[in-house]
Order: sequence, then C-alpha cells, then structure tokens
Amino acid sequence: MPTSSASSTDKSSASTTDKPSASTTDKPAASTGGVQSLERAFDLLERMADAGGEVGLSELSVSSGLPLPTIHRLMRTLVACGYVRQQPNRRYALGPRLIRLGESASRLLGTWARPYLARLVEETGETANMALLDGDEIVYVAQVPSKHSMRMFTEVGRRVLPHSTGVGKALLAGFPDAEVRALLTRTGMPAATDKTITTPDGFLAALEEVRRLGYAVDDNEQEIGVRCLAVSVPDSPTAAAISISGPAGRVTDPATERIVPVLQQVAAELSEALASSGTGV
Repeated sequence: MPTSSASSTDKSSASTTDKPSASTTDKPAASTGGVQSLERAFDLLERMADAGGEVGLSELSVSSGLPLPTIHRLMRTLVACGYVRQQPNRRYALGPRLIRLGESASRLLGTWARPYLARLVEETGETANMALLDGDEIVYVAQVPSKHSMRMFTEVGRRVLPHSTGVGKALLAGFPDAEVRALLTRTGMPAATDKTITTPDGFLAALEEVRRLGYAVDDNEQEIGVRCLAVSVPDSPTAAAISISGPAGRVTDPATERIVPVLQQVAAELSEALASSGTGV
C-alpha cells in the first residue's frame, strides 16, 4: 500500500556437445511459424516457474509430453547459457541470468502501463499503481500520483507482503486456497496496523469476498488513514494488478461505487493491450 504525503511534491539454440536433430531443434513450428526448439525451451522455463522454480526431468516430461532425450538436450543448452542450473540433487532450477531479464521486463511493463494509470488518475482523482506478484512478495512497478496536495506515494520497486495490501488480495484471489495458505506460512502475517488481517482463515475469507465483489479493498490495513481499491489484470502474462489509493476520507463507500467500474474497465483494456502485443510480426 502506498504511503501518504501532505506535500505538493511526490514524496508520499546455443550449441551443445550433442549433434542437433532437425526434428527437435530447428523445425519451424507449424502453429506460429517460429522455431520449435525455441518454443519448447520457453515452454519448459514456464513450466519450471509454475512448479516453483525447481523440477526434475521426469516431471518436465510428464507435464510437457516431450520425450526425455529432447528435454535433456534443451536443458543442457539452457544450463550452458545460464538460464537454468543443475542442483547437486540432479534436479534443475531457474538460473540467475533470468533475473536480469525479469527485472528489465518488469520496468518496461511498468513504463508501458503508465498511460493506463494516468487515465485512472484523471477519472478517479487518486494515485494509481501497478504491482506484480514476484515470488511471495508484491512489487510495485509503476505509479502515477494524484494531483491532490494530500496524496499517496510509494516507491517503484518497493516490495511488500501481500496479506496487508489491496493488490495482494486482488492477485491472490485467483489462486487456490491451498497455495495461498502455503504462501502465508512462508511469509508470516505481521500486522502493519491494528486493522491488518493476521490469520490465514481471515485472509481466505477476505479473498472469497474479493471473488464475490470483483475487486479488493485495503481498508487502513497497511497504513492508518489510507484506503486502496484494486483489481487484477485479466489474463496477464504474469500476475498483475492495478489499484488506486487515497485518504480514507476521499475513498469512501460512495466513491468506491464510482471508482471500481473505472478500475475494471482500465484493467480490461490493459489486458487487451498485453494480449495484442504478443501477436506475431
């Protein structure tokens, strides 16, 4: 959740030792016109991420449907490039070179989303934010501040735990309850204020309310005097949410009725833009 500021300024296929097989490494993919080995390699990386970042070859073979020799060749190349590393237990984990790619992509996504956030500010009058779920944490990747002298502010790049934020609720509402409980066990649920939800059952009940209403509320849970309304970005390539935040005296229940449809419309338009950006050239 952004913090408040009363000032008028912004405080608040590299080669391997195996000879490549044309059937598995350079065959054009019929569906997209791409190179099959590249599509398979990226698919394996995404499956590794979905599995928590570390998997065995047999797990990848079962989930992807690819034969073990093909997976082994692709993984050897990814290891040689630094995008995957092999653990002492022979399992494979996502590698450190992906961090730089992810950080750059997050910055670009935030920059690209700014026009949508600016529209939120114009239509709601409050500070607009975009945040991603990165591992077990929420990271803010973009913000456009309100024009009010009393406005909310958070640093782009700031990381917070999801249980006390509107964007965290909006994002985790799309996850199964078992996964949410596991995340909360890993992070703990420290209280930022006396309004923070600090029990898994209480938080899961709040997520059920998010699913019912179609939006999330942080009501003085991250900072006293601040309310935040948030929605997830549908079908985003990475879990993302947008929000507005402002003083509780302005983000009232009547204001919520007016603001939420705007949030939902902008999220839908941002989703469409993200989808269109992935079309072929």
